[in-house]
Amino acid sequence: MRRRPGIFVNLVLVAGAAVTLVPLVWMISASFMPSGQANSEPPVLLPSPPTLANYVTLFTRMNVARNFGNSLVLALTVTAGSLLFNSMAGYAFAKLRFAGRDRLFGVLIAALAIPVQIAMLPLFLIVKSLGLVNSLWGVIVPGLSGIFGIFLIRQYARSIPDEMLEAARLDGAGEFRIYRKIVLPLLRPILVTLALFTFLGSWNDFLWPLVVLTDDSRYTLPVALANLVGEHVQDTELMMAGSVLTVLPVLILFLVLQRYYVQGIMMGSVKE
Repeated sequence: MRRRPGIFVNLVLVAGAAVTLVPLVWMISASFMPSGQANSEPPVLLPSPPTLANYVTLFTRMNVARNFGNSLVLALTVTAGSLLFNSMAGYAFAKLRFAGRDRLFGVLIAALAIPVQIAMLPLFLIVKSLGLVNSLWGVIVPGLSGIFGIFLIRQYARSIPDEMLEAARLDGAGEFRIYRKIVLPLLRPILVTLALFTFLGSWNDFLWPLVVLTDDSRYTLPVALANLVGEHVQDTELMMAGSVLTVLPVLILFLVLQRYYVQGIMMGSVKE
C-alpha cells in the first residue's frame, strides 16, 4: 500500500515527460519527411520514405552552415568571456574588501529589475559609437559579462573558507594566483552551470542579433531560420530540419553536462 503513491507519482512524471517529448520527436521525424508529407491528412508520424533532402537543401541552396558557424562562434566566445569576467567580479564581491562593495552590488541587483528591452536602445547606441554594428563583435561584447552571472558566482564563492585564502596570502601568493590556483577549481560546479546558462542564452538569442546584424551573411541560426519561415512558410519539413539544427546542439550539450548543472544548482545556495 505504501508503494502506491510512489508508483502514481512516477507514472505522472513519465506521462508528463512523454507529453513534453512528443513535439521534439515529431520535429525530428518531420525533418526527414519528403516535401508535403508533414501536412498530410491523417497526420503521419514517421517519414515514408526517410530522406535527407531537407538538410541538403539547408546546407547547399540556403548556406545554413555559415549561419550555424556564426552561432557557434558567438556562443563559444560569449561563454568563455562570461566565465572569465563574471568569475572575477563574483569572487571580488564575495571575498575582496573595497570601499562601496556592498552598495555597488546592491545597485547591480536592482538593475536586474530593468527589462532588457528598455536597455536595448542605449546599448545599441553604445555599440554603434564603437563601430560594431553589423559585426559579430557587436553581439558578443554586451554578453561578455552579466549581472546574473556575477550574482551566481558571488553567492557560490561566499562558501569558500576565508582561512584558505588568508593562508595562501601568508605564503606570498598574489590575488591573481589565488584566483587562478585556488578559487577557479573550487568554482568548477557553478562555472559549468553558468556556462550552460550562457551558451543556451547566446545560442538561442534572437532579438539582439536581429537588431545589430543587417547583413544576412552574419546572421545567427535563429535569425536565419526566422527569415526562412517568411520565405518558405508552407515547407514544414524544411522548417523542421532548421529547427533540429537549432535545438539539437544545445540539447546534446545539456545532456552531457546535466550532472554538473544539477550539482551547481544544488550547491549554489550558501548560508549567510
